[in-house]
Amino acid sequence: CLAAIQAPIIMMSQNRQETKDRLRSENDYKVNLKAEIEIRTLHEKVDHLLLNQWSKMMQIQEMQIDILEEIKKKLED
Repeated sequence: CLAAIQAPIIMMSQNRQETKDRLRSENDYKVNLKAEIEIRTLHEKVDHLLLNQWSKMMQIQEMQIDILEEIKKKLED
């Protein structure tokens, strides 16, 4: 008789726990998706910065080569 009373209560408790677990799982999915999007955005920004940095470094290197060539010419004269 006691089991007949306890069974519905246990089932309701299990259903509530399943609902909580499902909601927690959905929330985790949304958080993970948002984090993935943020990481992709950050990767794009870093790639952009690296590309710009590379271009500037090449310009500086060209300037250094020009300066070295000028110094070499002056030393040869």
